[in-house]
Amino acid sequence: MGGFFIMKYRPLTKEQLLELPLEFAKFLATQQIDKAKWKQLKINKPKITEEELAIFSDLVWENVLNKTNYIEHISEHHLNVFKCNSKEIIRIYVKWEDSSKSFLNEEDFQWFLNHPLNEKIEYFKASKKYTSERNMELFKLIEMGGQISDSKLFDNLIQLID
Repeated sequence: MGGFFIMKYRPLTKEQLLELPLEFAKFLATQQIDKAKWKQLKINKPKITEEELAIFSDLVWENVLNKTNYIEHISEHHLNVFKCNSKEIIRIYVKWEDSSKSFLNEEDFQWFLNHPLNEKIEYFKASKKYTSERNMELFKLIEMGGQISDSKLFDNLIQLID
């Protein structure tokens, strides 16, 4: 405790921390900090509590990112779906040329799934090796609005374009 810690990701939000009470208690126990000591630290040494929260946040992010295999980023006329392998990331990009339709509208999205070969829909697929650490690249995608997802959408799109 009390060392110099440079955070890798970002602190968990208060809401995220509130969802992990057991994990946080276990983490504090590994730091030899019980409930009473934690209360005292929060009052008397706020810098140490900030550092402990930062370390815990990084551990949680690292664990989540290690398990992340798919990320989706959906906007009005663009759909980006990423398969995150260990050495490279595969991206499928879908562009909707019809400005009256939106991937954000549930009915339109369903229409897209039922009519994927419509001429107003363009597909692009690419892959690239990670240029920095895998988890950092995934974290950046999430921070830019990407959502961790399952393989369903990626698998459906890859069948269409391969």
